[in-house]
Amino acid sequence: MDKERITGSEALMRSLEHEGVKTLFGYPGGAIMPVFDALYDHRDKLNHILVRHEQGAVHAAQGFARVSGEVGVCLVTSGPGATNTITGVADAMIDSTPIVVIAGQVGASLLGTDAFQEVDLVGVTQPISKWSYQIRRAEDVAWAVSRAFYLARSGRPGPVVLDFAKNAQTEMTEYEPVDVDFIRSYDPDPETDPKMVAEAVKLINEAERPLLLVGQGVELGGAQEELKAFAEKADIPWGCTLLGLSALPSAHRLNKGMLGMHGNLAPNVKTNECDVLIAVGMRFDDRVTGKLETYARQAKVIHLDVDPSEIGKNVPVDVPVLGNCKRTLALLTELIQTHKHTEWIESFRPYDEKEYEQVIRPEVHPESGPLNMGEVVNAVSEATCREAILVTDVGQNQMMACRYFKFGKKRSIVTSGGMGTMGFCLPAAIGATFGCPGRTVCAFMGDGGLQMTMQELGTVMEQQVPVKLILLNNNYLGNVRQWQAMFFNRRYSFTPMMNPDYMQIAAAYGIAGRRVMERDELEGAIREMLDTDGPFLLEVCVVEEGNVLPMTPPGSSVNDMLLELDC
Repeated sequence: MDKERITGSEALMRSLEHEGVKTLFGYPGGAIMPVFDALYDHRDKLNHILVRHEQGAVHAAQGFARVSGEVGVCLVTSGPGATNTITGVADAMIDSTPIVVIAGQVGASLLGTDAFQEVDLVGVTQPISKWSYQIRRAEDVAWAVSRAFYLARSGRPGPVVLDFAKNAQTEMTEYEPVDVDFIRSYDPDPETDPKMVAEAVKLINEAERPLLLVGQGVELGGAQEELKAFAEKADIPWGCTLLGLSALPSAHRLNKGMLGMHGNLAPNVKTNECDVLIAVGMRFDDRVTGKLETYARQAKVIHLDVDPSEIGKNVPVDVPVLGNCKRTLALLTELIQTHKHTEWIESFRPYDEKEYEQVIRPEVHPESGPLNMGEVVNAVSEATCREAILVTDVGQNQMMACRYFKFGKKRSIVTSGGMGTMGFCLPAAIGATFGCPGRTVCAFMGDGGLQMTMQELGTVMEQQVPVKLILLNNNYLGNVRQWQAMFFNRRYSFTPMMNPDYMQIAAAYGIAGRRVMERDELEGAIREMLDTDGPFLLEVCVVEEGNVLPMTPPGSSVNDMLLELDC
């Protein structure tokens, strides 16, 4: 019996369904039109969200992936449609986010002729993706899609780009689903050396001042419970990277807060006092380490990671433990001794108290003056009972949100960490609402970042996305302004912002909104936002020249944090 012959576009639809895809974000155009035509007949199974810009599509796919643990998918056309996704691809690569970008391309016979809307997408994206591949034949669709999803979700996750030539979209082929689960020379879960496990156990058992560094790899590996069991048995305090903040509850007694340039004082200082440093699923980013020459030089370093290229890349490692941390943490927990580090843990307290009195209390509970970013974040966090998903943009709003928003559930933070992409928040928050439709999504952004992807309010309007948008409006590009105040003699070169009336913009999109300028209005406005069924834009006018503190100045050691600024 002859097998059914279908178009390459139809093969793509069936392959996506075979991978379990139910939601995708995209924008049609000439070179991807056959695929969108095929999609028309699959609307009952594949929910396509029409964004307003291709960058919005890829950030939405990222937000979807980060909260759901599934692969995010976006579908765009060739040329400018494809190149508009590149920022998001690079962002997903450095933040290890599993997405598949499917872009249209001119027909194979036109490749290399500078045809209309032709661009070498494979050449452009190879350095910033796990795999970039051009589909030139319809018969290759099922294999390419399966390989793409396998690579995107396995090992250290990341983005994959499929460049889909137009002739392959329209050619006929026999279709059979494909399941790729092995690629020669690709090892997504490297074997763990028992000798390294034994060495790590010995160091941990002998440690008097151990410190855990918790990264996003814990979330990506689904190792939240394994990490908790390990930390509690060994009685080890931990600090979290920006992307690892929701791996374990904020309120846990061993959780000492955020690492890095604008993190909490105690875990940063203690990094340079501990005797054993255990890094789990993190890459020693420069914003975490500060000056490398003075970073944790007194400590023995144990590094648990699935990606061997990260071991020793920035910080010398004494004991590398390769493999998925869900497995390697369980191996360590089984072998380590039950311990108590009461005196060591208690030594964090004076630093916590100092930071609270000099930084946190004035920021979160001011007695007078304009509203602060930190108090707004804290108020929203308390009102959502630590159960909401936090999405942020980039800048002061990001640092304040990550410092003062508290977490009680896993996979609850979506932010652009390594790339620092302004405009990330709004589309990523849209994606997050589709990734976890039962949870409240609170999206904190600044006036600069919002205006970079503000067109996605059209997507919010059309889909009635129930996202809660909190605009912290200080009429500045705040983070750059802070650096200008500190290092450029307050020469505010092109950082003051002239802003539109955001309430009128929200109204134009049919989105409920409220502007808050006084402290006594804040609680009621937050309650109105959370009680509104559907999207809401809460604009809070905050102090214009506020600063994010503490801060480790660039080039300084992690224990040289500033609690106040002279400028």
